[in-house]
Amino acid sequence: LGRGRHSEVAMFGAPSTFQHREIMDPMSVMQMENQMRSASLSDVDLSKPVSLGTSIMAVEYDGGVVCGADSRTSTGAYIANRVSDKITALDDQIYTMRSGSAADTQAVSDYVRYFLSMHKNETQKPPSVKTAAKLVSMLLYENKAALSGEMIVAGWDKVSGGQVYKCAMGGSLIRRPYSTGGSGSIFIAAYCESNFRTGMTKEQAMDFVDKALGLAMASDGSSGGSVRKVVIDASGVNRTYTGGVY
Repeated sequence: LGRGRHSEVAMFGAPSTFQHREIMDPMSVMQMENQMRSASLSDVDLSKPVSLGTSIMAVEYDGGVVCGADSRTSTGAYIANRVSDKITALDDQIYTMRSGSAADTQAVSDYVRYFLSMHKNETQKPPSVKTAAKLVSMLLYENKAALSGEMIVAGWDKVSGGQVYKCAMGGSLIRRPYSTGGSGSIFIAAYCESNFRTGMTKEQAMDFVDKALGLAMASDGSSGGSVRKVVIDASGVNRTYTGGVY
């Protein structure tokens, strides 16, 4: 900082010259903060819906699947959480990626996790990825008037190996070799179509997810933070992330 009466340092609405700047006591700072908060809330129409954004994807590779998601939770123009985890476990080797309303998709994930636990206890064997995807699809369809969410279910089982299922808003269900979702997915549609290859290795699939989500986060203002990844195959589950880049 410069010194003397000619230095220009303007902070928190205080005079720009250091010599004439008043020292604010803590109580006055708290009062000013409360006034600013009240003014900002009064300008917001809480009855209007806010835009929510995210970028999620899952890719099948030769032997398993790679799940990926950004870590930014946005509420309109406000970033509510920059390190959120949008990849949720439904069973030991079955995960779901969530986009849309965080509360809605978390509730669906909790219900499906509970149903799969009961199913496992009754059959004494791990549930299939298709069973988990159908449960997600059923809940989204039967509650489509109340829920706002899009989910991807991916995992590995002994019957079909690595699988990716897209559960769109409204409950439609389709298996895909890869799937994207969220507000950032529109920016990477062409990239994914051009660069996806069947039979990719695990390293190639992880690189594909990193680059695709990086492009989505760079183009979509509602996506950001770090790239969280979950790799699922016959050996188990491995979590990793690429942080501090985007």
